[in-house]
Amino acid sequence: MDEPEREPLEIVESVGELDFAVVTLREFLHHSNAIRAVAVVDREPGVGPATVDCERFCEIEVDLGDRVVLLDHAAELEPDPPALPEVKPLPPFNVDPTSGEIAGTIGGIEHLVDGVSALAAALGGRNIAMAVFETDSADHPLSITARADGSEEPVIAIGIEAFTLPPLPPAPGA
Repeated sequence: MDEPEREPLEIVESVGELDFAVVTLREFLHHSNAIRAVAVVDREPGVGPATVDCERFCEIEVDLGDRVVLLDHAAELEPDPPALPEVKPLPPFNVDPTSGEIAGTIGGIEHLVDGVSALAAALGGRNIAMAVFETDSADHPLSITARADGSEEPVIAIGIEAFTLPPLPPAPGA
C-alpha cells in the first residue's frame, strides 16, 4: 500500500520566540561534538510545546504542533546564544545496549550529563533538552536528556534502552 504524500515543509527565516532555543541548541551542537540536539519548549498557556530539532549538517526542524517548519542551519538569528559551559568533544563511547555499560574517557559521561543539564538550564522553565552522541555502534547512539529545572534525574539512553546514572559515592570525609 502506498503511503500518502506529505506536504512539503515550509522553509522560514525565523521561528520568533523559539529563535533563542535554535541558537542555544546550535551553539551546543557545534561545541560539544553532538550529532543532534533537541529541545521541547513550553509556550504560553493553551498552546502545546514546540520541539526544536537541530542535527549536524541538516536544516533545523521546528514542530509547532499544528505545522512543522524548517530553518536553514546557518540562519542568522537575532538572539545571541547564552554562555554555556565548555563541553569538550570526546571520542565515541563503547556501549553495550543490553547491560547499559558505557566505556570511554574517564569522567566523560558525567561531563556530557553536566553539559546537557546546563543546556537544559539555559533553555529555562521546565523545558527539556536532549543531545545525541556517537558510539562505537551506529545503531546504538548515546543520548542524554535533562529537564531545565532539575526536577528529574537526567536519563541516558543507548539506542532505545534508557538508564539513569548510579548515585555518586559520598565524598571522602563526608
